[in-house]
Amino acid sequence: MQSCTSRNGVWKVTTRKLPILKAEPIEELGKEIGIPIPEMIFGDNYIAITHIPTGWTLDFNARDALDRVGKTEEGMLQVAVAEEWKRERSHQEEVKQVVKPFDWSYSTDYVGTTTKGGAEGEWAETDQGKNPVRTDLLSRPDPILFFDNVDLYEDEMADNGITLFAIKIRVMPERLLLLSRFFLRLDGVVIRIRDTRVYIEHGSNKVIRQYTAKEETYDAVREKLTGMGENTVEDRTDMFEVH
Repeated sequence: MQSCTSRNGVWKVTTRKLPILKAEPIEELGKEIGIPIPEMIFGDNYIAITHIPTGWTLDFNARDALDRVGKTEEGMLQVAVAEEWKRERSHQEEVKQVVKPFDWSYSTDYVGTTTKGGAEGEWAETDQGKNPVRTDLLSRPDPILFFDNVDLYEDEMADNGITLFAIKIRVMPERLLLLSRFFLRLDGVVIRIRDTRVYIEHGSNKVIRQYTAKEETYDAVREKLTGMGENTVEDRTDMFEVH
């Protein structure tokens, strides 16, 4: 476990990276959330940002990310490799017992888990005009006091692509930025990216969170690699003022 506290003592970042879960915890997790578990699941990993005066915390963990995966046919990728994926996992008891379909690509719209502690208030919808992620400040060559990259889960989809969820965080003297990214490449079908950026100025009590979802067909991306072709399907921002 690693941690870093802002110089003014207001914000603390904590990360933990441990090996892939073993068989028994995987079975328990599958029963708890009701879907089969990805090939590589780092169930003990997490990143947390804490407002020290109130105990307010925003953390990212594999269990909650997977719990946001669709558990119905809605939004499922209806392709032949889904059946191949099931055959690859036919030895897993939780797969044999699955009756209801689920999003086997493990696509998730998870934006973190909020624990309010002693803080008041709720997440409030805003926009980049009122509460921007200051890319101009983030592009400065400020020293990086702390950096970490934490994986939550990954699956190679029966060798037909890859789906993964990982988080990066960097802390500078006056601000921090967290990037949570879900990435899916299903060969011949789709490319999908869902990003959550968390931006904090250490001298502020505002937590700015921006979620963006993008996807495009596999062929369109392959044809337009040099043209930056993309299709933004969702873009939203919210803010929590801790007090």
